[in-house]
Amino acid sequence: MKSFPRLATFLLGLLFSACAPLVQQLGEENVVAELKPDVAVMEDGTALPLRVWKAKKPKAILVAVHGFNDYSNAFDAPAKWFAKRGVSTYAFDQRSFGKNPNRGIWAGSEAMTRDLVTFVNLVKARNQKLPVYVLGVSMGGAVTMAALGKGWLAQTKGVVLVAPAVWGWRSMNVFYRASLWSAAHISPASTASGSGLNVWPSDNVEMLRKLGKDPLMVTDTRIDAIYGLVSLMDEAYDASPKITKPVLYLYGANDQIVPSDPTFKAMKAIGAPKRIVYYKNGWHMLLRDKQAKRVWQDILVWIGNNTEELPSGEEITKKLDASQIKPAARTDN
Repeated sequence: MKSFPRLATFLLGLLFSACAPLVQQLGEENVVAELKPDVAVMEDGTALPLRVWKAKKPKAILVAVHGFNDYSNAFDAPAKWFAKRGVSTYAFDQRSFGKNPNRGIWAGSEAMTRDLVTFVNLVKARNQKLPVYVLGVSMGGAVTMAALGKGWLAQTKGVVLVAPAVWGWRSMNVFYRASLWSAAHISPASTASGSGLNVWPSDNVEMLRKLGKDPLMVTDTRIDAIYGLVSLMDEAYDASPKITKPVLYLYGANDQIVPSDPTFKAMKAIGAPKRIVYYKNGWHMLLRDKQAKRVWQDILVWIGNNTEELPSGEEITKKLDASQIKPAARTDN
């Protein structure tokens, strides 16, 4: 009978190892990374779909990094607006998303941060005389922060973090942590759509309806992808005090996706030169909300001169305090 606990432990180990969260594996780095017309080729040969919105006479470059379950088309409207004002935008579909193979299978933070660094280096090489900024949205903001935390992205002049995903394990209650860990290890391929949760990422309902019909959006999310995302968010949160590049941090008072508490703590921890804008009518998808142009204008001004007054007038200029970043009120929209 004494051997029973050992046998049970062994069998449980087999069970969990057989159902471990699935992560894409990086290939061997045996090619020269390059930008082609429609793809960015990484060192392991992976070709990531590419979109470019070129300004006629560019004065700066944005490398745009999309959010979870989204893809590079997320930047179509702002990128066209920026291009008319002298800023070119380069965006790629991150592994797991958009037109990439294995869509929906989590790629892991190591691959995602390396892809970003490689992409930035390629874009900089093509635009050597122009300043390059990274525009990271939600999960893309987390990837950007994680890369910065490793001391990478040296080629950039600064970063714009749009509601970066920093809701990691430590910020969740015990029930959420236990439930997600169990689901990711017992049934990692099961999916969740988020429907019925009454959580709104934006006040732009027409835009949300179009996204719901877009075949390149991931609508049924694997549990192990959510598990991987939470670990990435933890890494981004930990990276906050290690960031040395100038930061423009944007967050909406109505953000129901990334909670205010870890957001405030991440904002507070960033020791680099930073400017924080808190939009009272902003939601999570700040670049596509109804008031999106206010956000675009702030970004454009900051890129031109990161000390100039921002046109929205919603920058937090006093010493940052928790009372300034409040939890979003739930609404039926």
